[in-house]
Amino acid sequence: MVYGHLMILSVKDLSVSRGGRLLLSGLNFEVLPSEALVLTGPNGLGKTSLLRTLAGLQPQAGGEIITENETAVYAGHADGLKSGLSVIENLRFWADIFASRHRLNDALEQFDLSDLKNRLAGRLSAGQKRRLGLARLVLSERPLWLLDEPTVSLDEPSRQGFYKTLQTHFDDGGGAVIVSHTPLALARSPKVMDLSLFAAQGFFTTEVDAFL
Repeated sequence: MVYGHLMILSVKDLSVSRGGRLLLSGLNFEVLPSEALVLTGPNGLGKTSLLRTLAGLQPQAGGEIITENETAVYAGHADGLKSGLSVIENLRFWADIFASRHRLNDALEQFDLSDLKNRLAGRLSAGQKRRLGLARLVLSERPLWLLDEPTVSLDEPSRQGFYKTLQTHFDDGGGAVIVSHTPLALARSPKVMDLSLFAAQGFFTTEVDAFL
């Protein structure tokens, strides 16, 4: 899958809120083809809320998100699995949503799921569930991956497999916005944005008070 975008995402003066509380403001950045942007900052700052806003799962509090329709796919903390369905049935569900049944074998192979394809998702280990949840990225065939702690629960071989898939995505001209508290073994150093620089006034006071 080769993408042909000159720019995948542009954010201008974006504000992000959660539950009516302003978390972040004044965000400006772009994601270009073959580029990764890693978001850092303390827990509770709004990293996940920003990803959900970029994915269109919640409205922005202000500013602009400029991208084409059906550009992004979001992989959050929850793996989005149906426990009563098998691995292959879960993947077929997502393949039908993205009209990409031709990528089923790619998803199975890239995330080492071929030997597990007939096992119920509810009987998978935490790492296997994570791999199955991430496999829908391949099925999406979308240029922008929004990833929230993608390597959580993955062992070292699985992490290396994920990095290989991510690198293929970059080689094809895709981009990614990634939240990760651990260093990512990417072939090319990503851009890094410290979201604490864009925290809404009062965030740090509130967070400190919570521990007193």
